Amino acid sequence: MTLLPDHGSIRLSASERQEGERPGERVRSLLDDPRGDRTMLMRVAPRPSGARHAHPEIEQIHVMQGDFVHDDASDGAGVSVLCMPGTMHRPGSRHG
Repeated sequence: MTLLPDHGSIRLSASERQEGERPGERVRSLLDDPRGDRTMLMRVAPRPSGARHAHPEIEQIHVMQGDFVHDDASDGAGVSVLCMPGTMHRPGSRHG
């Protein structure tokens, strides 16, 4: 677990890839702060990625490869998506 400093900067080193919650999903944790801040690199399989849900904090998604689908929108590599606190969505990928 990595704690965020109160000021200054921090360098993060990716953990080893772990199996995700769903088949074909791989996760590398960069930050897991007990106050709720988390940063993960995820590889997802082509399909919806779980049930509709919301987060109490801003969720940031940066599409590095493939596509990211959330509800009726689909975004490709190079797009960043911010979901504001309380926004219901069902994320996933059409092509992984």
